[in-house]
Amino acid sequence: MSTQEIPPWLREQLARFEQLQQSIQSILIQKQQMEMEMAEVNRASAELSKTGDDVVLYKSAGTLMVRARKVDMVKELEERKDLANTRKTVLGKQEARLRESAKELQLKINEGIKGRTPSSSS
Repeated sequence: MSTQEIPPWLREQLARFEQLQQSIQSILIQKQQMEMEMAEVNRASAELSKTGDDVVLYKSAGTLMVRARKVDMVKELEERKDLANTRKTVLGKQEARLRESAKELQLKINEGIKGRTPSSSS
């Protein structure tokens, strides 16, 4: 029996499967970044809640530190938190779709491989 070469269609499917896996990995990294962003916002919000309304606050604006009002900072943090939550939700949906596509493609690849495997009896 000679070793058969992988047919082009199967090579394409395997390459597509690898791309899907890489996309899933990228999304997982982005989701982790959103979780870190949310944790940072939560820490900042907790610290702000401990301060009085009359405290002087500064926020980073590029390479500068500028004075900011507490009410504006609270609002900005809430907006950042909402944005991170929304982004995390979208990434979760993308991840689910990609995982489903990868699962279907894996089944197709497995079926293709089984179809190529020589049977012991006919």
